[in-house]
Amino acid sequence: MQILRIFTHKIGKIYSEPHFFALNKGNNSGKPLLSPCPNCFVLLFSSEEEKEYFYWVTMGLWHSKAFYSELQGSVIPFIRLPYFKRVLVSTVANLSANPAKIASSLSSSLSKLDVLERQFMRNLVLIKEAKQLVLYKYIRK
Repeated sequence: MQILRIFTHKIGKIYSEPHFFALNKGNNSGKPLLSPCPNCFVLLFSSEEEKEYFYWVTMGLWHSKAFYSELQGSVIPFIRLPYFKRVLVSTVANLSANPAKIASSLSSSLSKLDVLERQFMRNLVLIKEAKQLVLYKYIRK
């Protein structure tokens, strides 16, 4: 595995290498994103597989609130780059004990669950729209 390259994202910068973004301000600090926002870090990788692995590890850390203890600031909490990197690197080091099993779980299972979650959210939006149409039909005669 290569040295982890994490930088503060500069608005308007285009990255040619495989990459993803992670929020660095607010209570959702550490949340991985596929598109940039003004307050985020960018993580750069040499391969798409490595990017996927780190994306899902970061997603797991965010869901388990691992970055929460590293937040600073009283009004708008934020995470500093060295603290974000420390949490991520230490977690990856702990996971490296059984890399084959973890890599297969992260890449296949979690990505399939992510697709199902997006479909479910879309279905919820469609159901809400259908309810509105039915109510509109009977109320607005």
